[in-house]
Amino acid sequence: MNDDPEVSAEKSLVKDAAAGGSYGVLRNRDLRLYLTARLFAATGQQMMAMAIGWELFERTHDALMLGLVGLTQIVPMLAFTLPAGHIADNYNRKKIILLMTVFVMATSLGLAVVSALHAPVFWIYCCLFALGTARTFMWAASAAFLPSLVERRQLSRAVNFNASVFQISSIAGPVMGGALIRFVRHGGGDAPAAPVYALNAVAALVCCILVSLIRQHHVVAIKEKMTLRALLTGFNFVFSNRIILGIITLDMFAVLLGGAVALLPVYAKEILQVGPVGLGFLEAALPMGAVLCTFVLAHRPPLQKAGRALLWSVVVFGLATIVFGYSKWFWLSLLMLVVCGFADNISVVVRHTLVQLLTPDEKRGRVSSVNNLFVGTSNELGGFESGLVAHLFGKARGLPIATGAVVAVVSGGVGTILVVIAVALIWPEIRKYGRLDAH
Repeated sequence: MNDDPEVSAEKSLVKDAAAGGSYGVLRNRDLRLYLTARLFAATGQQMMAMAIGWELFERTHDALMLGLVGLTQIVPMLAFTLPAGHIADNYNRKKIILLMTVFVMATSLGLAVVSALHAPVFWIYCCLFALGTARTFMWAASAAFLPSLVERRQLSRAVNFNASVFQISSIAGPVMGGALIRFVRHGGGDAPAAPVYALNAVAALVCCILVSLIRQHHVVAIKEKMTLRALLTGFNFVFSNRIILGIITLDMFAVLLGGAVALLPVYAKEILQVGPVGLGFLEAALPMGAVLCTFVLAHRPPLQKAGRALLWSVVVFGLATIVFGYSKWFWLSLLMLVVCGFADNISVVVRHTLVQLLTPDEKRGRVSSVNNLFVGTSNELGGFESGLVAHLFGKARGLPIATGAVVAVVSGGVGTILVVIAVALIWPEIRKYGRLDAH
């Protein structure tokens, strides 16, 4: 960590050249299959998420209903995070991924039926609860499975490309979802979201086929009984490692306060007035910035001052969120979301790489589960917090819903910046952390 940055960068570039350059890690067959499977699954899920937000707001015209989407998916995270981590460490992680993907496929078909029959929105939330349960088990197994597919020195590259695959799907998914909804509506269909849910089921099936072709298997050395002590292993490890605890806390509160994404349907319809297609582009803008960041990071050596880069990236995220909150121009709003995505991707790469590298393999499932709990609950609670604040400062006060949405987004951006300052003071070792590589 005390190496001269220029010398360290030169050494990293030499190692990259020996490994086949910036994209050498993609020569790994199992990793390619894994990333392709993720692309199909995540694209379908992003289409579905966009369709759920659109359908709920179209049927209820209430921002609080959008916030409840996140709250509904938090409950299974809280209930099943500990057993999900234990199972990921004590059973075949590949089989867990396959089983949970099948569960997602079945739930997507259920959503399609609910939408086609115009069933009460209560049943949409029931399906969301089931999806949250499946994702809780899948996330723990997937995060712990990825490091076994590559060499340690290639992990930061693999994490970067894994993040880019998700972000590419986040670009394509909302746009495709919005376009499909518009096409079905213009064709006279009375349930335009149903085909989107059905298409997600097909994507999950393709994901299953690709994952089944991966040769790497997780071999459990010694199985542990599911005791309270074993379940709490992940929490104990996280709280004993100040760097991991600090970066997870930073991400949790930054996402909790900066959850503007949940209010994009309100911005698209009430403020920017761009309709479902515009909503698709708004939801695609943030991952578009993340993909741009991915390619920038791919052509650079591992971050030499990763801690400072992490903190500044979250500050930029907060500033861009504030500008987006005030903006009434579609293109400026789109640009600010791109900036948010670029900054957020730096945080994702640093956090995921360090969590996996600093955790022994036999604990990765449980530590990944704790990480997913922090991040997942902050994402979903962030959506609920944004929807609640928008409701309290808008409809609940007899004001336009747009007013409440602006208050929610701008205050969230300010809060994000304050969180960075607090984390930098409480965990100074994060500011001082240097090279982001596998050694």
